[in-house]
Amino acid sequence: MKILNLHLIAAIGVILMTSCSKSKKDTTKNIAVNEPSNVSKQLTIEKPQLTFGFIKLTDMAPLAIAKEKGFFEDEGLFVSVEAQSNWKNVLDRVIDGQLDGSHMLAGQPIAAGAGFGRQAKLVTPFSMDLNGNGITVSNDVWSKMKPNIPKGENGKPIHPIKADALKPVIEDYKNSGKAFKMGMVFPVSTHNYEIRYWLAAAGIHPGMYTKDNVQGQIDAEVLLSVTPPPQMPATLEAGTIYGYCVGEPWNQQAVFKGIGVPVTTNYDIWKNNPEKVFVMTEKFVEENPNTAIAVTKALIKAGKWLDNPANRKEAVKILSMSQYVGADEIVLANSMTGTFEFEKGDKREMPDFNVFYKYNATYPFYSDGIWFLTQMRRWGQIPESKPQDWYSETIKNIYRPDIWRKAASLLVKEGAIPASDIPDTDGYKSPTADFIDGKAYDAKDPIGYINSFKIGNKESAPQGEL
Repeated sequence: MKILNLHLIAAIGVILMTSCSKSKKDTTKNIAVNEPSNVSKQLTIEKPQLTFGFIKLTDMAPLAIAKEKGFFEDEGLFVSVEAQSNWKNVLDRVIDGQLDGSHMLAGQPIAAGAGFGRQAKLVTPFSMDLNGNGITVSNDVWSKMKPNIPKGENGKPIHPIKADALKPVIEDYKNSGKAFKMGMVFPVSTHNYEIRYWLAAAGIHPGMYTKDNVQGQIDAEVLLSVTPPPQMPATLEAGTIYGYCVGEPWNQQAVFKGIGVPVTTNYDIWKNNPEKVFVMTEKFVEENPNTAIAVTKALIKAGKWLDNPANRKEAVKILSMSQYVGADEIVLANSMTGTFEFEKGDKREMPDFNVFYKYNATYPFYSDGIWFLTQMRRWGQIPESKPQDWYSETIKNIYRPDIWRKAASLLVKEGAIPASDIPDTDGYKSPTADFIDGKAYDAKDPIGYINSFKIGNKESAPQGEL
């Protein structure tokens, strides 16, 4: 009897194991069968599991949206998106392979390939946004600037506000024995070049870099130093700095907390300027070309989704989540929903403050990258004269519109974007004078542009020679 029971138990065990095994096989089969029908079948993905980095700023939005709206999954990609502590950490982790790619300052891959800071072969196939930054000053500085600013019929300051209004305030601080200190987020950030441009346009010297002195404060009338974006408001409130240039939501946060006033945006410093880029190593792109195209496809779709005004409120809700920007929805909405608040209560319409798709915002134009090279040379981060051809040859190794075009062409075939959204371009935008000082910028004449400024290095290398 005992023997019979043992045989019965064994038989039941075999049945259960077979059933379990069959169930697992069926489940696996079902997963394959139920795979989302919109997953791209045109690309064989070499590396589907990816980890991307970002800094807690509004302009990381394409990454958050591609993740939350399923655009990465549509391409067969399974992506983790992780906040990083500062821009140096972002750069190092991408170079070292700990991150497969990242939201990055436009100047970072350029500097890495041009000789300033840590060197590496980095590429960008995607520009994340246009505009999005502001310059904020403390309440004390604002109270002293305000009498120097003309007012409109409504009694409010007339914009754009130039740094001419700040010049006598800097003199006051200097006469009282205080060095005038302002913050920016990184030496090769758009913010560094924008605040320098704004100051220098008013004849205020923001300081020079040399090969041996990388602080950028030689001959400076304003001492610029690095502060990570989320720490800007607290650093201003503590009185360590008297103003800063940063991306959102950290200008609006100063307004919200009542500790400072944004005086200008980078839309006024350089209309529709490029801001952040998405960056991978050259090695990653060479080893995983289809993956790079698929990532770019997802990000283009995210940019298009973001520039539909009807989606901005949802975008704000997503960005307010702690794993992304983590700021209050009301602060994020101040700039993300077509407005921008300057002095408390002075909220103005600014529909193009955050642009993620229109005006070919996602296309990595060579001319955008060359502008950053001109500023690196102007302020001494590139210490030696360079010939004309060096500018275009350097940027063509970093900016990769070929990857963008492959991605966009597939999206056109899939009906996700119209063919008219692919720009007919050689990679260069037309010359523009949409700067706060009215100077004309032609990316095909970088030496002439550098030499047009009163403050900064002059380029003397023979044109066309390497």
